[in-house]
Amino acid sequence: MGAFQATVIYLILLHGCKVAAQEAEWKSATATFSKETDGSIITEGACGYGDLHRSSYGKYSAGLSSMLFNRGSTCGSCFEVRCVDHILWCLQGSPSVTLTATDFCPPNYGLPADYGGWCNFPRAHFEMSEAAFAEIAEKRADIVPVQYRRVKCERSGGIRFTVYGTSFYYQVLITNVGSDGEVVGIKVKGSKTGWIPMGRNWGQNWQCNLNLSGQPLSFEVTISTGRTVTSYNVAPPNWRFGQTFQGKQF
Repeated sequence: MGAFQATVIYLILLHGCKVAAQEAEWKSATATFSKETDGSIITEGACGYGDLHRSSYGKYSAGLSSMLFNRGSTCGSCFEVRCVDHILWCLQGSPSVTLTATDFCPPNYGLPADYGGWCNFPRAHFEMSEAAFAEIAEKRADIVPVQYRRVKCERSGGIRFTVYGTSFYYQVLITNVGSDGEVVGIKVKGSKTGWIPMGRNWGQNWQCNLNLSGQPLSFEVTISTGRTVTSYNVAPPNWRFGQTFQGKQF
């Protein structure tokens, strides 16, 4: 093996080690849980997903403090979370769960950060479903210390596009996004238009002021890593508001 080849292999291995180290980086936070009748969070949250079982997130969803929520741009991202450093409340072996960011945990500045004001800025906090919380800690605990890290979102099927609006106002809800899950840009294209950038309305609802009725719709989705996936003619010309269509996946 020549010196040049050896150098290339060394650099590739070094880069791989750095990537692995970045993926393995854990950060400190806290976690609580919200009681629901079926043990999961199913109510509509600040990301706009609605019924979380229908949007496939179910019990493995969480509300994030403003430090993590980042004004909604983090919606759809995935976090691996594990309970640490509490012998009474953490389950043995510190098992982890992977959660999808689906809601905002608002601050309560009338309470101290360590007693009720868990989502006060600049704290990192996860409001989990009761069922997911029970997989990492004892449910008798009010709040537990955790470690978290961003991980790749493993999704089944393609990206889903749910369309809403009126004849002059068009909005699409983006769900089931794989890879890093964090959508930073959407473009829509009809058969009579070019690619039109959409603006974030709230959560993962994106909008544009345009009449696209009677046109097949294509979508271009960009995530925070810079990767883009294009789904052509996802919706047929006779699409209707309230319908959901499935495109390609990262």
